[in-house]
Amino acid sequence: MTDICALSADELARRIRDRDISPVEAVRASLDRIDRVQPRLNPFCFVYPEEALAAARAAEDAVMSRQPLGALHGVPFAFKDFTPTKGQRTTRGSYCFEDWVPDFDPVIVRRFRAAGAITVGKTTTPEFAYSSFTHSPLWGHTRNPWNPTKTSGGSSGGSGVAVATGCVPIAEGTDMGGSVRIPAALCGIVGLKPSLGRIPMDILDTVFDDMSHFGTLARTVEDAALFLRIAEGPDDADINSQIVPLPLPERLEGDVAGLRIALSPDLGFYAVDDAVAANLRAVADALVDAGAQVEEVALDWTADIVPAWLDWWGVYQAAAFSRCLETHRERMDPDLVNLIERGLKMDAVAFKRIEHLRTRQWRALAEILRDHQALICPTMALPAADVDVTDADFGRIDAEGRLYEFDMTSPFNMVAQCPALSVPSGMTADGLPTGVQIVARRFDDPTALRIGGAIERLRPWKSWTPDALTPDAGCPPAAPD
Repeated sequence: MTDICALSADELARRIRDRDISPVEAVRASLDRIDRVQPRLNPFCFVYPEEALAAARAAEDAVMSRQPLGALHGVPFAFKDFTPTKGQRTTRGSYCFEDWVPDFDPVIVRRFRAAGAITVGKTTTPEFAYSSFTHSPLWGHTRNPWNPTKTSGGSSGGSGVAVATGCVPIAEGTDMGGSVRIPAALCGIVGLKPSLGRIPMDILDTVFDDMSHFGTLARTVEDAALFLRIAEGPDDADINSQIVPLPLPERLEGDVAGLRIALSPDLGFYAVDDAVAANLRAVADALVDAGAQVEEVALDWTADIVPAWLDWWGVYQAAAFSRCLETHRERMDPDLVNLIERGLKMDAVAFKRIEHLRTRQWRALAEILRDHQALICPTMALPAADVDVTDADFGRIDAEGRLYEFDMTSPFNMVAQCPALSVPSGMTADGLPTGVQIVARRFDDPTALRIGGAIERLRPWKSWTPDALTPDAGCPPAAPD
């Protein structure tokens, strides 16, 4: 893999600064790749070729005149269609917002623009980012780059596919129940949900929400760290934003010797696919070989955590978007309509009692994290499902009393303060990626990234190549470094 579209964001930015690659070359390569990938997989709902090339030419002028350059100067970038961008349609996957053109940029958008990133498009999301599957009445299905008959996951599925196929080296997503980590695991890339408040969350109608996060989809752990360095830092736009985030090193350590890491193959109640479990064990063995102490633990969680999260999610959706039922019900995703109606029926006292369950859940996890720097578990209980499967196909208890569920991510939004990083763990016999989830102590994003970087070094996935990321998929070769 020597083409421009296979370069990491970090390397591409460096080679732009060194004038080995021009921003115009990088953006043209990105747009060419999008042209080839979009008809097959549908990662984008909007593409901005004229604006992106104009920005690339200005970025090239800045390089040639030796102006100060940001950390992502000239690098193609994509925002999720859930995140407002000034002057650009932001539909949130819904006919209800089909013509919305925001008149503001949130903090995260301003920070990436200041870093020199060039927005080439906005990525598809299910309606109001509600689902673990990226499909919406407005934009249709986004498909998996490893097998287009399978789902990309959601709700940041468009961003996941855009990164996995080389359309962009790095993209933004949001994560309220796993929406960054799910597509990362299913697309074979990296997905980071930072600790609560590390990146100001200012795109909701409330600043008091404690489960919503901005995050990133990237092909390398170092790129996830780079994203965090650009996006993090306090801002009064979000009352929960951390005043002094625990500092990230300039470069990630690859050494895990001496770290104590807890292992939970099923979080106590999930039915986990055999290949997912085997790949998790292989990651654990590799960490042990590298000097970490990995101990399997019994996490005292029960399956009622997941429906509790659904109750919370239904109330959130109802509070934010129930007005759309009056005007667009017939054009909305029927599963989303059911979720909103579930939220509208929720008793206030019962809703408050969800916090009691969250508290018990947190205390069980905190006890484990007192003696371990992190917990590892699968990101997804299952490999990628068929593209037409929906959330409604999951959530039952199987014959062995285990929860048959798709993802294993939403419990770590219930314990929202902890960072959670998904990195590839291996492949199934059918050629689908699986992911391992690294949950570190509260606010300790550096340790999650450190462990992820070690897994990347010990079990590298950079050689994984979905069909859409082969050199004949529309990207020119990069000049020798």
